[in-house]
Amino acid sequence: MKKITYVLASLFLVITTVTNAQAGQECNIKYNLFKGNVTTQKYVEAKPDLEMLMTKCPSLSVNIYKYGAKVAEKTKDAVLYKKVYETRLANYPKKGAAKAHSDYATFLAKNKLATDDEIFAILQKAYDISPKDMGVKNIFKYFKGIVNTYKDTNPQKVFDTYDDVMESVGEKLDDYNKKITPLLAKDSLGTIGAKEKKRLKAYTINSKALGQVEGGLDAEISKLATCERLIPIYTRDYEANKSNGVWLRRAVSRMYNKGCQEDPLFEKLAKSYADVTQSSDAFNFVAGVLEKNGDKAGAKQMRKKAFDLETDPNVKAKLKLREAQGYGGSRGRALAYEALKYNPNMGKAYLYIASLYAKSANSCGKDEFEKRMVYVAALNKAQKAQRIDPGCGAGRYIRSYKGNMPSKKLIFQKGIASGSSHKVGCWIGETVRVP
Repeated sequence: MKKITYVLASLFLVITTVTNAQAGQECNIKYNLFKGNVTTQKYVEAKPDLEMLMTKCPSLSVNIYKYGAKVAEKTKDAVLYKKVYETRLANYPKKGAAKAHSDYATFLAKNKLATDDEIFAILQKAYDISPKDMGVKNIFKYFKGIVNTYKDTNPQKVFDTYDDVMESVGEKLDDYNKKITPLLAKDSLGTIGAKEKKRLKAYTINSKALGQVEGGLDAEISKLATCERLIPIYTRDYEANKSNGVWLRRAVSRMYNKGCQEDPLFEKLAKSYADVTQSSDAFNFVAGVLEKNGDKAGAKQMRKKAFDLETDPNVKAKLKLREAQGYGGSRGRALAYEALKYNPNMGKAYLYIASLYAKSANSCGKDEFEKRMVYVAALNKAQKAQRIDPGCGAGRYIRSYKGNMPSKKLIFQKGIASGSSHKVGCWIGETVRVP
């Protein structure tokens, strides 16, 4: 009896193993057929295999759902997309979940299949997992939802979300900048390959889109984050957060960016930030406080301490640019160029130089033509910023400077040939081409 039982058990095991192997083989065959149809854009033909894979082999590969979402989107099948989305999360609850939520929200919004509140709830799930893996437009859409919900009842929630989102956007922009830099160098030398050229184009497009999101986020927060609103909030919350380095950094940065340094609270926050973190960023803020109080020697020493403490060249560049932003004219330009020594692809440094030029237009020209040629010098810097750092937000600067260049009529009246050289006057002293 025992021998018979053993034989039957062994036979069952063999049958099960063979059945599983056959099922696995069938899944692999169907998956390859499905993948082939998707890559050749035969989306309707891919549907039956997709349904089979989700039913019988749901954990074979996460790519089933990546391709499946594309099939559902291209065939505009809302029911299928929902099934792909839910089956993916059931079998891969962590792998790429933030992007899955974000993509589903995009599909629903694009096809008007859900309310704003329902879409926001899905974006909330994506944000809770990983903001940096959300789609570019969805990052902005989520933040607008937060603003609309909490701007009157809980502005601190809006500020915290803004900081989190901006840090994620900043990480993405830095990553694209690092990828773009070597590809630009190859492109300028003519040694870039076809695949690299394609990647450069994709990185540039994505970086520009992120830069626009960054600008949009700034525009939204600027309506809410005024000194009149910030000072009471940070005064109220200081005692509870005076040992919280992250809170202090965000509070100091926001007050600095909004021009609230004149209030005594800024000095209090900056010094607490330095005491708690002993970071280069904090010491740089304290340097600004010392300079405001008339201690120029102390400010210089503190800036050196901050700069020497930092080892990351990109952070050094940011410190130099922040210092530059405290100056105008030639001094501000010189410091911005120092920042570029540490990060040659820092578009915001060129944008700052461009803004310094634009501010000097009225004082660096004897007549309307010369004054407007200052904007040509500013445009050159803004265009360079966009070329080397697509996500730096140069677009609005470029549009502004182009709108202020000398017209063809003015150039004709001046009796100067288009394309000829012109030296911009005063401290700028740069030679540019007449448009």
